[in-house]
Amino acid sequence: MNNNRRILIMTSVSAEREAILRGIGTDPRIDVRLAGVGPISAGIQTAKALTANKYDFVINMGIAGGFVQKAEIGSVVIADEILCADLGAESGEGFIPLDELGFGESTRMKVDHESVQVLTDALKRAGLSAQTGTILTLSTVTGTRETSSELLERVPMAVAEAMEGYGVAMAAKEFGVPALEVRSISNPIGPRDRSAWRIKEALDTLESASKVIVEVL
Repeated sequence: MNNNRRILIMTSVSAEREAILRGIGTDPRIDVRLAGVGPISAGIQTAKALTANKYDFVINMGIAGGFVQKAEIGSVVIADEILCADLGAESGEGFIPLDELGFGESTRMKVDHESVQVLTDALKRAGLSAQTGTILTLSTVTGTRETSSELLERVPMAVAEAMEGYGVAMAAKEFGVPALEVRSISNPIGPRDRSAWRIKEALDTLESASKVIVEVL
């Protein structure tokens, strides 16, 4: 652990923030801020936080949906790539990502891979089910089997989806600060079925993961 490293954690809603704070305790190196819901709010709030204070690391944390048979409920996913999966254009041949439209911008955000590996190994040592993979950022949460299949066809390495990672990572990039995205899985991605959601279990996992972050980052 680098005792001098200042860490900014951005999370979307109060329940997530409270779980994270229970995990990290009173560590003065870490600030936990609300990003709001969606990539636009997340980008704005992250930029505001980075303007007000100097940080060495930014982490987007929260709960997320996991693709069936790729990220199980109660597990932790650490992004080895953050991808904005709905930024692009429709065509008769299918979805065209922003990267292929010739604007010079990318839907793919890099992460600090050394920290990803360190954190993944530490989570496993702590007894948590943890893996790496692409985490998708979407402004509209997937609610059908067809959309889930289409996303996996386009992004075979996708393991989870959420709504803020790309916005947080974009803001961090603008300030030259490395970023991570860490998610605990609360529900399977596919047909919208609230009876299958395990929010409390995912928040408990988020709390446990936060304890590990304090120890290793």
